[in-house]
Amino acid sequence: MADIIIVNPRFDISFWGMERCMGTLGRRANLPVSCLALLAALVPEEHDVAIIDENVEEIDFDRLGRADMVCLTGMCIQAERMREILTEVRARGVMTVVGGPMATVEPEGIEDLADVLFLGEADFTFPQFVREWSEGRHASRYKQAEKTDMTTLPLPRVDLLKADRYMFGSLQISRGCPFTCEFCDIIVTFGRKPRLKTSAQVLADLDSFRRSGLKIVFVVDDNLIGNKKAIKPILRDIITWQEAHGYPLTLFTEASLDLAEDEELMRLMGEAGFQSVFIGIESPNEEALKETKKLQNVRPRAGTLIERVHRIQSHGLDVWCGMIVGFDNDDVTAFHVLPGFLTESRIANALIGLLYAIPTTPLYDRLKSAGRIDAPNAVTYGTNVVPARMNQAEMREGYRQVMWQVYEPEAYFERIDKLFIEDRFRFVVHHLPYWQKNRWAWVKRLMANYAKFAGLSARLLSTVKDETLRKVYRRQLARILFERPGEPHILFIYAIKVAMHHHYAAMLVELHGDKLDVPAAAIPYTASRPAEALLS
Repeated sequence: MADIIIVNPRFDISFWGMERCMGTLGRRANLPVSCLALLAALVPEEHDVAIIDENVEEIDFDRLGRADMVCLTGMCIQAERMREILTEVRARGVMTVVGGPMATVEPEGIEDLADVLFLGEADFTFPQFVREWSEGRHASRYKQAEKTDMTTLPLPRVDLLKADRYMFGSLQISRGCPFTCEFCDIIVTFGRKPRLKTSAQVLADLDSFRRSGLKIVFVVDDNLIGNKKAIKPILRDIITWQEAHGYPLTLFTEASLDLAEDEELMRLMGEAGFQSVFIGIESPNEEALKETKKLQNVRPRAGTLIERVHRIQSHGLDVWCGMIVGFDNDDVTAFHVLPGFLTESRIANALIGLLYAIPTTPLYDRLKSAGRIDAPNAVTYGTNVVPARMNQAEMREGYRQVMWQVYEPEAYFERIDKLFIEDRFRFVVHHLPYWQKNRWAWVKRLMANYAKFAGLSARLLSTVKDETLRKVYRRQLARILFERPGEPHILFIYAIKVAMHHHYAAMLVELHGDKLDVPAAAIPYTASRPAEALLS
């Protein structure tokens, strides 16, 4: 029997990590990366396995030094910390095993410190390696020949996570996406044919989150609706499960904009308890969308980008989005149009980043052949791309300015108020016939949300040191309470958005301070991995 520890290195503080408001929200991190619990489940049961997520706990290197094997997973943005951990572990004579996006995309950055390296999916190769290692034989590099059959995956070991330290749980239903966005590495890693779990697997996942005490679950699929026909029966089964248990879980996820073209799918998602959806809009510039092969966003018959966003919102789904600047069809005016676009579309939370060419993507190959990829030591402000129609200084300053224009208090709350006050946005789940039949459950839900709104508001106003911001937050919380007093679920979500602004405000100070290479710009946004590269 072996002692195996799976480690996820800490992320740097970023605009998208919400670190500055985690204390107010009573948590240490937003969510665990989904592979942690799955990797633990893949370890053959005769071995002891533990999970250490540095984002919610300190690493005890003496404890790692007593393990038989330390396994690291991580993304490119965690590369520096991964190397530090690997160096410490190897100095203690412990075997190091590394997989995940960093190992897959840029293995040369860590292979000198890894005894064993996994490229791509490792659902078959990781347990294979552990068995071979137990027998005294194993390879130094593994690459899975076939895509994982999702129906064969075990139930992730959510029980090994320190669930009370996270805001959300992370659940994966499918892998793969049918589209061909040039900058996206998902189609390279997971393929264009979406592969899904069975309903039974998904419901077992939901049961494990309910037992853990986590009440909000992020479905980390890069495109939940990549296979619309296959996801609909799963959504129907989730609806049945939610009704059977009194709707204990709030869900949110990522999807492509063609969600707006399927009325049934939007209805099912709302009834299943999905309240928010992250959509890669990328750019209001249709020529930029065509250039990057984001053709699902350029469909005149389906309506404009804004019309489609409004359609999704009208079905009770709060839209978050990803925006990218730096396409070949972008010049400095691309920064100027974003604030107005977001205001008109009523999207409060927009993850804005500069175009980044990920190794293994078609974009990287094209730009590298044209000599337009910066050397690693020249990468600044989250982009390695040499832009076509503006220089680096213009791109840098444009990013700084647009982030300020989008997240300064008046602009941010104007967008929120357009949706929640002027348009009276409603989440589907709180207006279902289900509650008419379950009045006591409804009353308990109302009281809980009133209490959460009051508690979060009090903590927020007591922890914000800046008097100007505190005054703005007090005004906004009072306004939503006056406008929608009988809808405590709206009050609570609104309070969360106010708390999130406290994080944005702190990052804006750093972004516009004396330091130029600040964390706010250090993490590139790509729509291929918003859940786990940005929210983690």
